[in-house]
Amino acid sequence: MIDQISDHILQELSRNGRISNIELAEKVGLSPSACLRRVQELERRGVIAGYRARIDRGARGIGFVAYATVGLNAHTKAAQQAFERAMETAPEVVECHNITGAVEYLLRIEVADLPAYKAFHTDVIGTLPQVNAITSYVVMGSPKDARA
Repeated sequence: MIDQISDHILQELSRNGRISNIELAEKVGLSPSACLRRVQELERRGVIAGYRARIDRGARGIGFVAYATVGLNAHTKAAQQAFERAMETAPEVVECHNITGAVEYLLRIEVADLPAYKAFHTDVIGTLPQVNAITSYVVMGSPKDARA
């Protein structure tokens, strides 16, 4: 169970994973040593699974983001595993979620531009034998994106 202070620590770390322990302790109302013990305990328990850098996609040459839903032609474990293996090796796919509903997967795809997306759509997803349907949703803006 996470108490209110640990939850506050997690909120602050999710905003700034590089915050100093002293500054974090001030924000959550603990002494630096008590704060450090709590952070270490959260790490030990796996509540804090790691730290990430937020990368400017434009600086990496990523100018096109789309979400795609993917329906499979067979509802078998083998079809799902084959699709998931293909997505694990596709650097364009930064998120792959197995979802409920009319389709099996929701992907977040990040590439340089529309021609790069078309190539990925055609040459990667479009060649997978278990794929039955692909629907693309192009991101035009992201007024809120709280992912790390």
